[in-house]
Amino acid sequence: MNRREFIGLIGGVAAWPLSARAQPSAMVGFLRSSSLSKAPHLIAAFRQGLNEAGFVEGQNVVVEFHSADDQLERLPSLISHLAHRQTSVMAGDTVSALSAKATRITTPFVFASGTDPVRDGLVASLNRPGGSMTGVVFFNSVVGAKRFELLRQLIPASAIIGMLVNLSNRATEAERTDVEAAALATGHQTLVQDVRSERDIERSIAGFVQQGGRALYVGSGAFLNSNRKHVVGLAARHALPATYAARETVTDGGLMSYGASIPEAYRQVGLYTARILKGEKAADLPVIQATKFEFALNLKTAKVLGLDIPDRLLALADEVIE
Repeated sequence: MNRREFIGLIGGVAAWPLSARAQPSAMVGFLRSSSLSKAPHLIAAFRQGLNEAGFVEGQNVVVEFHSADDQLERLPSLISHLAHRQTSVMAGDTVSALSAKATRITTPFVFASGTDPVRDGLVASLNRPGGSMTGVVFFNSVVGAKRFELLRQLIPASAIIGMLVNLSNRATEAERTDVEAAALATGHQTLVQDVRSERDIERSIAGFVQQGGRALYVGSGAFLNSNRKHVVGLAARHALPATYAARETVTDGGLMSYGASIPEAYRQVGLYTARILKGEKAADLPVIQATKFEFALNLKTAKVLGLDIPDRLLALADEVIE
Protein backbone atom coordinates (compact mmCIF):
# COMPACT_ATOMS: atom_id res chain seq x y z
CA MET A 1 0.00 0.00 0.00
CA ASN A 2 1.47 3.42 -1.00
CA ARG A 3 1.28 6.25 1.49
CA ARG A 4 2.19 9.39 -0.40
CA GLU A 5 1.38 12.95 0.52
CA PHE A 6 2.41 16.16 -1.16
CA ILE A 7 1.83 19.69 0.08
CA GLY A 8 -1.13 20.80 -1.99
CA LEU A 9 0.01 24.25 -2.99
CA ILE A 10 -2.01 24.10 -6.19
CA GLY A 11 -5.30 25.04 -4.62
CA GLY A 12 -8.26 24.51 -6.82
CA VAL A 13 -6.45 23.23 -9.91
CA ALA A 14 -8.16 19.84 -9.89
CA ALA A 15 -11.50 21.57 -9.56
CA TRP A 16 -11.09 23.70 -12.67
CA PRO A 17 -13.57 22.62 -15.34
CA LEU A 18 -12.24 20.41 -18.09
CA SER A 19 -13.80 22.83 -20.53
CA ALA A 20 -11.13 25.40 -19.67
CA ARG A 21 -9.10 26.01 -22.76
CA ALA A 22 -5.78 27.67 -23.62
CA GLN A 23 -5.29 29.69 -26.77
CA PRO A 24 -4.86 27.37 -29.78
CA SER A 25 -1.31 28.69 -30.22
CA ALA A 26 -0.19 27.73 -26.69
CA MET A 27 3.03 25.70 -26.80
CA VAL A 28 4.87 23.88 -24.02
CA GLY A 29 8.43 22.60 -24.18
CA PHE A 30 9.33 19.51 -22.13
CA LEU A 31 13.08 19.06 -21.54
CA ARG A 32 15.02 16.20 -20.04
CA SER A 33 18.77 15.85 -19.64
CA SER A 34 18.53 12.05 -19.97
CA SER A 35 16.69 9.83 -22.43
CA LEU A 36 12.97 10.35 -22.97
CA SER A 37 12.59 6.74 -24.08
CA LYS A 38 13.54 5.61 -20.58
CA ALA A 39 11.05 7.88 -18.81
CA PRO A 40 7.60 7.14 -20.30
CA HIS A 41 6.08 7.03 -16.80
CA LEU A 42 7.24 10.61 -16.14
CA ILE A 43 5.93 11.86 -19.47
CA ALA A 44 2.60 10.15 -18.79
CA ALA A 45 2.42 11.77 -15.36
CA PHE A 46 3.15 15.20 -16.84
CA ARG A 47 0.43 14.73 -19.43
CA GLN A 48 -1.96 13.60 -16.70
CA GLY A 49 -1.41 16.88 -14.86
CA LEU A 50 -2.09 18.88 -18.01
CA ASN A 51 -5.21 16.84 -18.76
CA GLU A 52 -6.58 17.26 -15.24
CA ALA A 53 -6.45 21.01 -15.79
CA GLY A 54 -8.19 20.78 -19.16
CA PHE A 55 -5.23 20.83 -21.56
CA VAL A 56 -5.13 18.12 -24.23
CA GLU A 57 -2.35 17.80 -26.79
CA GLY A 58 -3.53 18.41 -30.31
CA GLN A 59 -6.66 20.19 -29.13
CA ASN A 60 -5.64 23.26 -27.16
CA VAL A 61 -1.92 22.87 -26.53
CA VAL A 62 1.15 21.60 -28.34
CA VAL A 63 3.94 19.93 -26.36
CA GLU A 64 7.41 19.55 -27.84
CA PHE A 65 9.49 16.88 -26.12
CA HIS A 66 13.28 17.19 -26.23
CA SER A 67 16.15 15.30 -24.60
CA ALA A 68 19.89 15.93 -24.40
CA ASP A 69 20.39 12.14 -24.08
CA ASP A 70 23.04 12.73 -21.38
CA GLN A 71 25.00 15.08 -23.66
CA LEU A 72 24.49 18.10 -21.45
CA GLU A 73 26.24 20.47 -23.82
CA ARG A 74 23.18 20.10 -26.09
CA LEU A 75 20.80 21.67 -23.58
CA PRO A 76 21.50 25.36 -24.37
CA SER A 77 20.69 24.84 -28.06
CA LEU A 78 17.50 22.94 -27.21
CA ILE A 79 16.43 25.73 -24.87
CA SER A 80 17.24 28.35 -27.49
CA HIS A 81 15.19 26.39 -30.03
CA LEU A 82 12.17 26.35 -27.73
CA ALA A 83 12.57 30.04 -26.94
CA HIS A 84 12.60 30.91 -30.65
CA ARG A 85 9.49 28.79 -31.09
CA GLN A 86 7.76 31.22 -28.73
CA THR A 87 7.07 28.49 -26.21
CA SER A 88 4.66 29.67 -23.52
CA VAL A 89 6.10 27.46 -20.75
CA MET A 90 9.04 25.08 -20.43
CA ALA A 91 9.15 22.15 -18.03
CA GLY A 92 11.88 19.69 -17.14
CA ASP A 93 14.40 18.22 -14.73
CA THR A 94 16.98 19.98 -12.55
CA VAL A 95 19.83 19.95 -15.05
CA SER A 96 17.58 21.37 -17.77
CA ALA A 97 16.34 24.08 -15.41
CA LEU A 98 19.91 25.03 -14.48
CA SER A 99 20.82 25.30 -18.14
CA ALA A 100 17.75 27.45 -18.80
CA LYS A 101 18.72 29.68 -15.89
CA ALA A 102 22.23 30.06 -17.30
CA THR A 103 20.88 31.11 -20.71
CA ARG A 104 18.83 33.84 -18.98
CA ILE A 105 15.66 33.07 -20.87
CA THR A 106 12.50 34.81 -19.66
CA THR A 107 10.16 31.96 -20.63
CA PRO A 108 8.49 30.52 -17.49
CA PHE A 109 10.08 27.21 -16.45
CA VAL A 110 8.51 24.58 -14.18
CA PHE A 111 11.05 22.11 -12.79
CA ALA A 112 10.91 18.74 -11.07
CA SER A 113 13.94 18.55 -8.81
CA GLY A 114 15.46 16.19 -6.28
CA THR A 115 17.76 18.94 -4.99
CA ASP A 116 17.40 22.25 -3.17
CA PRO A 117 16.33 24.85 -5.76
CA VAL A 118 17.23 27.73 -3.45
CA ARG A 119 20.79 26.47 -3.00
CA ASP A 120 20.97 25.79 -6.73
CA GLY A 121 19.95 29.36 -7.49
CA LEU A 122 16.78 28.47 -9.37
CA VAL A 123 14.45 30.39 -7.03
CA ALA A 124 14.84 33.07 -4.38
CA SER A 125 12.85 31.07 -1.84
CA LEU A 126 10.40 28.17 -1.78
CA ASN A 127 7.42 30.29 -0.80
CA ARG A 128 8.26 33.24 -3.05
CA PRO A 129 10.22 31.96 -6.04
CA GLY A 130 10.48 35.30 -7.84
CA GLY A 131 11.82 35.35 -11.39
CA SER A 132 10.52 33.01 -14.06
CA MET A 133 10.94 29.62 -12.33
CA THR A 134 8.97 27.46 -9.96
CA GLY A 135 8.29 23.76 -9.62
CA VAL A 136 8.26 20.68 -7.44
CA VAL A 137 11.02 19.35 -5.19
CA PHE A 138 11.24 15.81 -3.84
CA PHE A 139 14.66 16.12 -2.14
CA ASN A 140 15.72 12.54 -2.92
CA SER A 141 19.37 13.57 -2.96
CA VAL A 142 19.27 14.72 0.68
CA VAL A 143 17.97 11.45 2.18
CA GLY A 144 21.07 9.47 1.27
CA ALA A 145 22.00 8.73 4.86
CA LYS A 146 18.53 7.31 5.49
CA ARG A 147 18.74 5.10 2.41
CA PHE A 148 22.15 3.89 3.52
CA GLU A 149 20.87 3.06 6.99
CA LEU A 150 18.05 0.93 5.56
CA LEU A 151 20.51 -0.97 3.35
CA ARG A 152 22.94 -1.44 6.24
CA GLN A 153 20.39 -3.57 8.07
CA LEU A 154 20.60 -6.19 5.32
CA ILE A 155 24.35 -6.54 4.89
CA PRO A 156 27.22 -7.86 7.02
CA ALA A 157 28.87 -5.55 9.51
CA SER A 158 31.73 -3.59 7.92
CA ALA A 159 30.83 -4.82 4.42
CA ILE A 160 32.33 -2.81 1.58
CA ILE A 161 29.67 -0.81 -0.28
CA GLY A 162 29.91 0.35 -3.87
CA MET A 163 28.36 3.72 -4.67
CA LEU A 164 27.31 4.79 -8.15
CA VAL A 165 26.99 8.54 -8.66
CA ASN A 166 26.64 10.87 -11.62
CA LEU A 167 28.69 13.96 -10.84
CA SER A 168 27.16 15.97 -13.69
CA ASN A 169 24.29 16.44 -11.21
CA ARG A 170 25.47 19.12 -8.78
CA ALA A 171 23.47 17.58 -5.91
CA THR A 172 25.47 14.37 -6.13
CA GLU A 173 28.44 15.70 -4.21
CA ALA A 174 26.30 16.52 -1.17
CA GLU A 175 24.60 13.12 -1.39
CA ARG A 176 27.97 11.40 -1.66
CA THR A 177 29.31 13.27 1.36
CA ASP A 178 26.30 12.33 3.48
CA VAL A 179 26.50 8.65 2.55
CA GLU A 180 30.26 8.45 3.10
CA ALA A 181 29.87 10.06 6.54
CA ALA A 182 27.12 7.59 7.47
CA ALA A 183 29.25 4.67 6.26
CA LEU A 184 32.31 5.84 8.17
CA ALA A 185 30.28 6.17 11.36
CA THR A 186 29.17 2.54 11.07
CA GLY A 187 32.49 1.06 9.98
CA HIS A 188 31.71 0.54 6.29
CA GLN A 189 34.11 1.35 3.48
CA THR A 190 32.64 2.95 0.36
CA LEU A 191 33.95 2.64 -3.18
CA VAL A 192 32.65 5.60 -5.19
CA GLN A 193 32.45 5.69 -8.98
CA ASP A 194 31.29 8.56 -11.21
CA VAL A 195 29.28 7.08 -14.09
CA ARG A 196 28.26 8.85 -17.31
CA SER A 197 27.29 5.95 -19.59
CA GLU A 198 25.93 2.40 -19.50
CA ARG A 199 29.45 1.14 -20.09
CA ASP A 200 30.64 3.11 -17.05
CA ILE A 201 27.96 1.42 -14.97
CA GLU A 202 29.03 -2.04 -16.12
CA ARG A 203 32.73 -1.40 -15.45
CA SER A 204 32.04 0.18 -12.07
CA ILE A 205 29.86 -2.62 -10.71
CA ALA A 206 32.31 -5.27 -11.94
CA GLY A 207 35.09 -3.30 -10.27
CA PHE A 208 33.17 -3.13 -6.98
CA VAL A 209 32.83 -6.90 -6.94
CA GLN A 210 36.51 -7.43 -7.73
CA GLN A 211 37.44 -5.17 -4.82
CA GLY A 212 35.24 -7.08 -2.40
CA GLY A 213 32.08 -4.99 -2.60
CA ARG A 214 29.13 -6.69 -0.94
CA ALA A 215 26.33 -4.17 -1.56
CA LEU A 216 25.42 -1.28 -3.85
CA TYR A 217 24.15 2.24 -3.19
CA VAL A 218 22.72 3.83 -6.35
CA GLY A 219 22.71 7.62 -6.31
CA SER A 220 19.77 9.80 -7.26
CA GLY A 221 19.35 11.90 -10.39
CA ALA A 222 17.93 11.65 -13.90
CA PHE A 223 20.80 9.63 -15.41
CA LEU A 224 20.75 6.77 -12.90
CA ASN A 225 16.96 6.79 -12.74
CA SER A 226 16.81 6.48 -16.53
CA ASN A 227 19.25 3.56 -16.41
CA ARG A 228 17.62 1.83 -13.44
CA LYS A 229 16.73 -1.36 -15.35
CA HIS A 230 20.32 -1.75 -16.48
CA VAL A 231 21.58 -1.27 -12.91
CA VAL A 232 19.00 -3.69 -11.52
CA GLY A 233 20.09 -6.35 -14.00
CA LEU A 234 23.76 -5.92 -13.16
CA ALA A 235 23.09 -5.96 -9.42
CA ALA A 236 21.20 -9.24 -9.87
CA ARG A 237 23.99 -10.72 -12.02
CA HIS A 238 26.55 -9.96 -9.31
CA ALA A 239 24.19 -10.87 -6.42
CA LEU A 240 24.50 -7.42 -4.84
CA PRO A 241 21.84 -6.10 -2.45
CA ALA A 242 21.15 -2.58 -3.72
CA THR A 243 19.23 0.49 -2.67
CA TYR A 244 17.71 3.08 -5.02
CA ALA A 245 15.94 6.43 -4.85
CA ALA A 246 12.93 5.68 -7.06
CA ARG A 247 10.11 3.25 -6.22
CA GLU A 248 9.86 2.29 -9.90
CA THR A 249 13.21 0.53 -9.52
CA VAL A 250 11.73 -1.90 -6.99
CA THR A 251 8.89 -2.64 -9.41
CA ASP A 252 11.58 -3.38 -11.99
CA GLY A 253 13.18 -5.95 -9.66
CA GLY A 254 15.41 -3.81 -7.47
CA LEU A 255 15.70 -4.80 -3.82
CA MET A 256 14.69 -1.59 -2.04
CA SER A 257 14.07 2.11 -2.47
CA TYR A 258 13.46 5.12 -0.28
CA GLY A 259 12.32 8.46 -1.61
CA ALA A 260 9.41 10.59 -2.73
CA SER A 261 7.26 9.72 -5.74
CA ILE A 262 8.89 11.17 -8.86
CA PRO A 263 5.87 10.50 -11.14
CA GLU A 264 3.70 12.41 -8.68
CA ALA A 265 6.15 15.31 -8.90
CA TYR A 266 5.80 15.35 -12.69
CA ARG A 267 2.01 15.29 -12.42
CA GLN A 268 2.27 18.39 -10.25
CA VAL A 269 4.60 19.94 -12.83
CA GLY A 270 1.85 19.40 -15.41
CA LEU A 271 -0.66 21.12 -13.14
CA TYR A 272 1.63 24.09 -12.55
CA THR A 273 2.32 24.34 -16.28
CA ALA A 274 -1.44 24.55 -16.81
CA ARG A 275 -1.77 27.34 -14.25
CA ILE A 276 0.86 29.38 -16.04
CA LEU A 277 -0.85 28.77 -19.39
CA LYS A 278 -4.01 30.14 -17.77
CA GLY A 279 -2.23 33.38 -16.89
CA GLU A 280 -0.60 32.93 -13.49
CA LYS A 281 3.04 33.90 -13.00
CA ALA A 282 5.76 31.45 -11.98
CA ALA A 283 7.05 34.01 -9.49
CA ASP A 284 3.77 33.79 -7.57
CA LEU A 285 3.52 29.98 -7.42
CA PRO A 286 5.25 28.53 -4.33
CA VAL A 287 7.56 25.60 -4.92
CA ILE A 288 5.70 22.40 -4.01
CA GLN A 289 7.57 20.20 -1.54
CA ALA A 290 7.26 16.48 -1.00
CA THR A 291 6.37 15.80 2.62
CA LYS A 292 5.99 12.03 2.55
CA PHE A 293 8.68 9.57 1.54
CA GLU A 294 8.03 5.92 0.76
CA PHE A 295 10.07 2.86 1.56
CA ALA A 296 9.54 -0.06 -0.82
CA LEU A 297 10.87 -3.63 -0.58
CA ASN A 298 10.91 -6.43 -3.13
CA LEU A 299 10.73 -9.73 -1.24
CA LYS A 300 11.12 -11.73 -4.46
CA THR A 301 14.50 -10.13 -5.00
CA ALA A 302 15.43 -10.60 -1.36
CA LYS A 303 14.68 -14.32 -1.66
CA VAL A 304 16.84 -14.67 -4.78
CA LEU A 305 19.68 -12.93 -2.93
CA GLY A 306 19.21 -15.20 0.09
CA LEU A 307 18.40 -12.30 2.38
CA ASP A 308 16.32 -12.64 5.52
CA ILE A 309 14.39 -9.37 5.92
CA PRO A 310 14.11 -8.43 9.61
CA ASP A 311 10.59 -7.89 10.94
CA ARG A 312 11.53 -4.37 12.04
CA LEU A 313 12.39 -3.50 8.44
CA LEU A 314 9.18 -5.02 7.08
CA ALA A 315 7.23 -2.96 9.59
CA LEU A 316 8.75 0.22 8.17
CA ALA A 317 7.89 -0.56 4.54
CA ASP A 318 5.15 1.42 2.83
CA GLU A 319 5.02 -1.12 0.02
CA VAL A 320 6.12 -4.75 -0.11
CA ILE A 321 6.28 -6.66 -3.38
CA GLU A 322 5.92 -10.41 -2.73
